[in-house]
Amino acid sequence: MAESVLVRCPACDRKHTYTAPTFPCACGTPLALRVQLGGAPQAVRHLSWEDSWVRLRCPDCGRADEWPQPEFDCDCGTVVRLPVAGEAADEGARLPVPHPPGSAPAPTGAVPPPPMARPPFRPVTIRTGRDALTAAAQYLKWLGFSGVRLAGDRTANGIDLRGDGLVAQVDPSTQPTALRDVECLWLNCANEDAIGAFFSLAGYAHNARLRADQLGVPLFVMDLTGTPQPVNDAADTLIRNGPGTPAH
Repeated sequence: MAESVLVRCPACDRKHTYTAPTFPCACGTPLALRVQLGGAPQAVRHLSWEDSWVRLRCPDCGRADEWPQPEFDCDCGTVVRLPVAGEAADEGARLPVPHPPGSAPAPTGAVPPPPMARPPFRPVTIRTGRDALTAAAQYLKWLGFSGVRLAGDRTANGIDLRGDGLVAQVDPSTQPTALRDVECLWLNCANEDAIGAFFSLAGYAHNARLRADQLGVPLFVMDLTGTPQPVNDAADTLIRNGPGTPAH
């Protein structure tokens, strides 16, 4: 796994444990940015495409790509951007990969990570609102849901994606998702006896996150590569169980 670091929100001084997300290179190597130890986190006042990327080189194949700058949503509602270590931006940060059966064993003393039940997720780069829908749909399929498709006119019921026993909503705006949107998804889940999932590009308002925790609504944030990250315990459970997660 990527290294976890302790950081403070520059707006409210809350402490957070942050683990940088993992991204798959085109060659299959999992990569993670290294957060600069002792660097000063910045409060992001205005989200922009140009400032949200950092260059990362794969140490295996040498390919250099643009990846999202490490960010997280504080409970106070501030989007916090973390500085990246110079070495990470130039050479990349390679994560350990378990050897397949019959291959060379890991070096003495190395502890391989547990085997993954799913293949690496292949994200969809988000440049438009439609891309955000596609990325969320691909992620839900990766979790094991079948029949995932666009739901038609979402303004009628607040549902963007449907699947077998699944409803999901995607917020591609640059404003934190509001409480009402989270409650709307929960109502749709209750009415249809379905599992729900919410995906947001700009994170969630503080009261929306609290309400989601009370209702058991899985919340995810998506970066510009289209890689969802869980925000709450309900989302972690959904990742572990997939379609086997009970509906609330």
